[in-house]
Amino acid sequence: MLVSQILKDKGDMVFTASPSDTVGSVAALLHSRRVGAMILVNEDGGVAGIVSERDIVTVVAREGSGGLLKPVSICMTADVVFADPKETVDQLLERMTDRRIRHLPVLRDGRLAGIVSIGDLVKHKISEVTAEADGLRAYISAG
Repeated sequence: MLVSQILKDKGDMVFTASPSDTVGSVAALLHSRRVGAMILVNEDGGVAGIVSERDIVTVVAREGSGGLLKPVSICMTADVVFADPKETVDQLLERMTDRRIRHLPVLRDGRLAGIVSIGDLVKHKISEVTAEADGLRAYISAG
């Protein structure tokens, strides 16, 4: 299964914020949109970074509630790891496991085309394995 198929199934909506937004406002967006990570875009629309719930928890643990008033750029990951729509689920699962990350923005022709989470990939992997098992059961039953 390719990443492009996952985006086709789940949609290409990507929630974004600005690196100058406060940690607290981005935390509120993550909560209201029920997502675990947000892409941070600069003024020209390019990807400046990514921030996850874990990044925000780290700021609060380190700096207390005052950290919520600081720009989210203090805790974003600027060296973003991307996915390509032509990559497979297995390729992304390996990359995410190796780098210990849970979200990958997808770039198509240099532009943000969506985002996939480890949950999205696992869901599709389970569907794939289940379909394969069902096929094998049907083949064995048919004799």
